[in-house]
Amino acid sequence: MRDKRIRHDEVVAELRDGMTVGIGGWGSRRKPMSLVRAILRSPVKDLTVVAYGGPDVGLLCAAGKVRRLITGFVSLDSIALEPHYRAARERGTVEVSELDEGMLQWGLYAATLRLPFLPTRAGLGSDVMTLNPHLRTVRSPYDDGEELVAVPAIELDVALVHVNRCDPAGNAALLGPDPYFDDLFLGAAARRFISTERVVGTEELLTDAPLASLRIHRGMVDGVVEAPRGAHFTECPPDYGRDEAFQRRYAKAAADPAAWNAFYEQFLAGTDDDYRRALEGGDA
Repeated sequence: MRDKRIRHDEVVAELRDGMTVGIGGWGSRRKPMSLVRAILRSPVKDLTVVAYGGPDVGLLCAAGKVRRLITGFVSLDSIALEPHYRAARERGTVEVSELDEGMLQWGLYAATLRLPFLPTRAGLGSDVMTLNPHLRTVRSPYDDGEELVAVPAIELDVALVHVNRCDPAGNAALLGPDPYFDDLFLGAAARRFISTERVVGTEELLTDAPLASLRIHRGMVDGVVEAPRGAHFTECPPDYGRDEAFQRRYAKAAADPAAWNAFYEQFLAGTDDDYRRALEGGDA
C-alpha cells in the first residue's frame, strides 16, 4: 500500500482560488483545525465552503477566504453563535445557502453516488425552499405521485476531515461516539485529505479500533497529515474534549479588533508546531 503521508503545506498547495472545499466534523466537534489554520496562512481566497460549521467557518470568514458558504448551521455548540460568522452575515460579506441538515447530508450523498440529485421530504413546507430558490421539486413516478425536494449533488473539489487514527495508506478509524458525515465529504470530493491524531500501522489499526469505526478506507484518501491535537480547540473524543476555556477566549477576542489581532499573532500566524508551543506555554 502506498504511503500517503504529507505535510500541511502540501495540502494547501492543492487549493486554488474559487474552489469548493468541504470540511468535516460538526459544529465545534472534531474539526480539522490544523488544516484550517494552514489555509489561513495561504493566499487562497474566494472559496465556497461546505460544512456543518463551527470555528472552521468562523476563522475562514474572519480571514476573508470565503465567498460562499453552504451549511446546515454554524455554531460553537456550547457557545451558540460563532462570532466571526455572525459578523460576516451582518456585514453581508459572505453569500450563504443555509439548508436543512438532512438536505446537506443528502447533497453530499448524491455527489458520492455520482447522481445529479436525491429526493427527500426535508425542506417541504419550510422557508428553506423560499430562501434557496434554486431548489426544485420532483414528483414520484410511482402510484403515490408524491412531491419531493430534489436536493442537488454537492460536488467538492477538496475535502478535509480529522480522524483519531490512520495508517500511512489512509485507512482511518473514527473512535468517538459519532462519525458525523466525514465519509460523505470524502466521497463527494475530487481530492481528499485527512489529518489524524496519530499514524499507526495497519495491524494496530485493525486490532485496536472497533470494526464500526473503520468507515474511511484508503481508496477515499489522497493524503494523510499527522497532526497531534489537530482538532483543538474543538473536541476529538476519546483523545480529548473541547477546550472550553480556549473557546471562550477565542469568542471574547473576536469582539475586539485589537484583542483579535493579538490572539491571531499568538496562535494563528505561525506553523502547527508554533500553535502547540503557544498552547504549552501556559497562557492558553
